[in-house]
Amino acid sequence: MKIIGHFTLQSLIVIVLIILADPHVAGRLRAAAPASGFVLIAHGGAGDYSKMTPEQIEMRRTAMVKAIQSGYAILARGGSSLDAVEATIRVMEDSALFDAGRGSYYTREGVPEMDASIMDGRTLQAGSVASLKHIANPIHLARLVMEKTPHVMLVGEGAEKFAKAQGIELVSPYFFFNEREWDRYKNAKAAEEKKKSAAQLKGQEHGTVGVVALDQAGNLAAGTSTGGTEMKMPGRVGDSPILGAGTYANNESCAVSGTGTGEFFMRNVVAADICERVRYLHVSLEQAANDVVMKVLVEQHGDGGVIALDQKGDAAAPFNTPGMMTATVREDGKIRIQGWSKNAKPIIVPATK
Repeated sequence: MKIIGHFTLQSLIVIVLIILADPHVAGRLRAAAPASGFVLIAHGGAGDYSKMTPEQIEMRRTAMVKAIQSGYAILARGGSSLDAVEATIRVMEDSALFDAGRGSYYTREGVPEMDASIMDGRTLQAGSVASLKHIANPIHLARLVMEKTPHVMLVGEGAEKFAKAQGIELVSPYFFFNEREWDRYKNAKAAEEKKKSAAQLKGQEHGTVGVVALDQAGNLAAGTSTGGTEMKMPGRVGDSPILGAGTYANNESCAVSGTGTGEFFMRNVVAADICERVRYLHVSLEQAANDVVMKVLVEQHGDGGVIALDQKGDAAAPFNTPGMMTATVREDGKIRIQGWSKNAKPIIVPATK
C-alpha cells in the first residue's frame, strides 16, 4: 500500500467517505453542484378567482405569459436567476392586473401602499422595501437596496429618498389609479359603513405576485411584490417584504415566494420554515411545502399558498384557497399556466415570442 505522508491511501479513502456521510457536508456539496437546467415559476396571487369574469382571468393569464417570457429570455441566454426574477415581476407590476405596482389595492385612505423584496440564494444578500407610495416598480428599488446600501430593508419616506438619489423618478399616486381597484375600494368602503363584518368582505382573489428561479449556474433567487390587503390600515406591512415570511432563497435548501393573508405567513415564518425543513429534516420540497401550507396554516385558518423551487429543479405550489394562478417554464420553452381553480386544466403556451 502506498504511503502518503503519515496516511495510507486506504485510510484517506475511509476519511473521505466518513466526511461525505455527514449530511451537512453532503448538503453543501449538493448546493455547490451545477443545475442540470433552468426553471422559473411565477404566481399571481392565491384566493377565489370565481368572482372574476373569464375575460379578467384571460387577461391575467396573458400578462403572466408576457412576464414569464421576459424571465425565460434571460435564463435561456445564461443570465442570472436574480435578473430573471426582477424582470418577470416588473412586467407583472406594470400590467395593472395584479395586486402589485399599478394594480395595487387601496388603503383605508384611498392611496396604494406597496411592498417588495428580493433575495439571492447564492450569497443570501437581500433587499426589501415597504410602505411605498411613489415608486412604479417596488421590486427594482428592493434590488437597489440590496446592491447599493449596507441595509436589507428601507421603508416609507426614507426608501423613496433613496430611490430619488438613485435616479428613480417619484410618481404621483394618480399614476396608480386603476378603475377596477377604485371600484373595489368604494364597494369595500360602503360595506364597512354598513357595518358588514370582515368575514363578509373576505373571499376575493389576492393578487400579490412572486417569482422563484433557478439559473444555469445552479443559483436560486426569489422575489415578491404586493399592494397588500384590501382596505388595510395605512402603514400596514405584510409578509411580502419580510425575509423568511413571504420571500426566501438559499442555495442549500430552496427558494420560496408566498401569497395570502400575510399576518399568518409572518407569524409562522412560512418561507424560511419550508426551506429549513428541506435543509435540516431532509424531507422533499413537496412534503415541506405541503406540511406548512396545508397543515400549519390550515390549522390556524390562514389562507394562501406558495411557489417553491430547489437546486435540483424540483418544484411545489400548494395552496389552501380555491385557486392560485401559477406559470412555470423550463429549458424546453413551454409555459404551463394553471391554478385559477383547483379543477382548471393547465394551458401550455410557448415561451418564445
